[in-house]
Amino acid sequence: MKRVIEHINESKKTAFSFEILPPLKGNSIKRIYNIIDKLIEFDPKYINITSHHSESMDKTAPDGTVRRVNIRQRPGSVAIASAIQNKYGVTAVPYIICKGFTKEETEYALIDLNFLGVHDLLLLRGDEKNMPGNIDKSLCHAYATDLQEQVNGFNKGIALDGSSFEGIETPFSYGMACYPEKHEEAPNMESDIFYAKEKVKNGADYLVTQMFFDNSKYYAFVDRVRAEGITVPVIPGVKPVVFMNQLTVLPKIFRSEIPEALAHALRTCKTDDEAGEVGIEWCIRQCKDLIAHGVPSIHFYTLMATDSVRRIAKEIY
Repeated sequence: MKRVIEHINESKKTAFSFEILPPLKGNSIKRIYNIIDKLIEFDPKYINITSHHSESMDKTAPDGTVRRVNIRQRPGSVAIASAIQNKYGVTAVPYIICKGFTKEETEYALIDLNFLGVHDLLLLRGDEKNMPGNIDKSLCHAYATDLQEQVNGFNKGIALDGSSFEGIETPFSYGMACYPEKHEEAPNMESDIFYAKEKVKNGADYLVTQMFFDNSKYYAFVDRVRAEGITVPVIPGVKPVVFMNQLTVLPKIFRSEIPEALAHALRTCKTDDEAGEVGIEWCIRQCKDLIAHGVPSIHFYTLMATDSVRRIAKEIY
């Protein structure tokens, strides 16, 4: 199975990839296949699978008492990644995240992925929203660069406890995140770029951006990181707007600025269907501009937007 970085470097045109959100518990793998089947004709070079920790929730017992319990809402990305590779022959890229997963759980995931022949990862910090309250945070990595160190050690045959093991025939390859509009917790862009450099220096094969809607911010970011000596591919991550409320929701959650031209068009929408059409038109123009600027790949965040992404892909691939 080719690595993501090999796909990116060898593709003669702008590569296509997308992200999948595991379905809620109780659903089968068919939910995933239905999404992939809508997009497979556009020759995705890789498919990302998000990871989700269990969530702390208040549960009321029959006697009226309330207790805090941990609920796992979605299946894990390990099994889904293996299923995708086996069925479609497409490189699968599970998310490995810090928040909500202990270092030991991460090692278990790496052991399973290595065994199953899934050797590409996306390493992320994740956020603490609804994270189980009974997890000792000292057992989890604080930052993605800490997680990166564990993966690098595993690739060298070093276990979490420091012991050595053999048999890593295919080390993990991985990408990491970057933020054209600055991570919300970074004090400034200089700090953000410093950590991007650290990620690359320590082994990230490529960087993929948080979603953005203004290409000029992506181009400016790439110029800055290139000036700082970062030479790995910087993959633009895009998402078509689907619902009217995303005008305010997406900037709040992802800290991605909505350009006024797009904001104005969305404000005039009376229904989500109208907003979806605006989102498709904007994303098509955005992607055509990115392709004209020679980006190596475009990565689509498909949450609630599979049909929109299909229409966009038909126009640009």
